[in-house]
Amino acid sequence: MFQIGDNIVYPMHGAGTIEAIEEKQFLEEKQQYYVIRMSISNMTVMIPTRKILSSNIRPVTDIRALKHIIHIFQHGESDRLLPWKQRYIVNTNKIKTGEIQEGAEVVRDLRRMKKEKALNSSEKKMLDHAYEFLISELEFIKGITEKQIKSFC
Repeated sequence: MFQIGDNIVYPMHGAGTIEAIEEKQFLEEKQQYYVIRMSISNMTVMIPTRKILSSNIRPVTDIRALKHIIHIFQHGESDRLLPWKQRYIVNTNKIKTGEIQEGAEVVRDLRRMKKEKALNSSEKKMLDHAYEFLISELEFIKGITEKQIKSFC
C-alpha cells in the first residue's frame, strides 16, 4: 500500500516518512514492517504491514484540502455548551481519527475557548498536541510555506 519515501499521518503521533520496509522475526514468525520516522519526536515507529489498514494510517493530505482547512478555522461553530469532560471525550475521538479536518476543528475550538477563558490543564495539553499534529502534517504538504501555515493556524 505504501512505499519507501511516502509521507503519512499516524493518528495520535502526527506526520512521518516511511524510511524502510523490513522483515523481522518475533516469536518464530516473520513479518514485514513499515519503518516510519515521525517528524514531531524524531522517533521511529514500526508497524506490521498487515495491520496498516486497522491503524488508520493515511497519506498526507494535499494542497487542495488546504482551502477546506482554512475554511474550518475561519468558520464553523464550536459546541461550547458541553461540560468540559464531555468536550474532552469528543475532542479526543476527533484526534484519534487522524483526519486533518477533525484535528483542525479541535485546534480551532480550543483556541476560541482559550481566548474567552483559561483552559484547564487537560485541555491545554490537548490543544498543544492537536496543534503539533496539525502543523506536522501541514509542513509535509507540497506547495505550502511556513508563513502560510502561521497565517491561519
